Amino acid sequence: MNNKLAKRVSIAGFIVVLLGIIIIPRYCSKNEELLSQAEARNGGSIAVTVRIIQPTTFQNKIQLSGSIRGNEEIELHSETLGKIISIGFKEGGKVNKGNLLIKVNDADLQAQLQKAQINKKLAEDNEYRQRILLGIKGVSQQEYDAALNNVNSAKADIENINAQIAKTEIHAPFSGTIGLRYISEGAYVTSDTRIATLQSTNPVKIDFSIPQRYAHSIAVGNSVSIKTNTGKQYLAKIYALEPKIDPATRSLQVRASCSNERGELTPGSYVTVDLDLNDVKNAISIPTQALALDITGERVFVYKNGEAISQKVESGIRTEEEVQIVSGLAIGDTVITSGIMQLRPKARVKISSIENK
Repeated sequence: MNNKLAKRVSIAGFIVVLLGIIIIPRYCSKNEELLSQAEARNGGSIAVTVRIIQPTTFQNKIQLSGSIRGNEEIELHSETLGKIISIGFKEGGKVNKGNLLIKVNDADLQAQLQKAQINKKLAEDNEYRQRILLGIKGVSQQEYDAALNNVNSAKADIENINAQIAKTEIHAPFSGTIGLRYISEGAYVTSDTRIATLQSTNPVKIDFSIPQRYAHSIAVGNSVSIKTNTGKQYLAKIYALEPKIDPATRSLQVRASCSNERGELTPGSYVTVDLDLNDVKNAISIPTQALALDITGERVFVYKNGEAISQKVESGIRTEEEVQIVSGLAIGDTVITSGIMQLRPKARVKISSIENK
């Protein structure tokens, strides 16, 4: 059975190879025929548009994706277990720093506090008597130290209980807007229970990343333009940079601040960030459609003596319409900017028009 299967596989493989030998040459021949026909229609040459390379000032401007974050934002959770006895906010409402937002039942802690305060009073009275007796040599220093230690221990117990009571209250750590509420009065909460969110949204933060090669072109204090999906534009200012490049993305995380007095910028939203860097003087640039890619890298076609000569290049800054060439071209070169898909190395071409930058 296995021998029959192996034989069938061998036959199938032979057929595939045979078809490849027959079809691929015909396909390549067809492409060459089409190119030859195109050349024939133009008197043996392909009509192209060219640009004569001249030095120019290339605007170093990049467009990036960013996200809006609240200036301050937290998710409210209780530090202790218990039943909620009071809610001090309204969903979507404004709160001020220090406002009491949530109160958890602390009846047992209040009872412990009352008992600790009584013990403290008794310990202080005993310490007072021991101090008087120590003055007349009625007790030893050791007995007085024990009484004083009881006073300090009672005070520590009170401080501990007060700390536990403080955990039953959630106060607003900053002024902002409360989001949706996920609990009700009477609900039992733990530290994992989500209560609500609190956001401070004026100003807002704009987070975005820039490629590694631009990392040294920006600094704290640089201005950026942001645009929302509605088309509105705002001006933001960079105020913080990550101290290292992210090794996973080879990019630098950047954060800017933007005024949001009218509340039009919503945390979590997507924005487009336009970042103006230093302009490049005496740059070489070509139209984006003139740059082609193949398995060897980037290339362009240069017009020389009526032929299209393939030239390897290295690109730099890009915009929607132009791309900077950092190596492979020189001032005065004539770059073909149209009909790139029809060209092959050393194809006969003729100039139909010369474009200006």
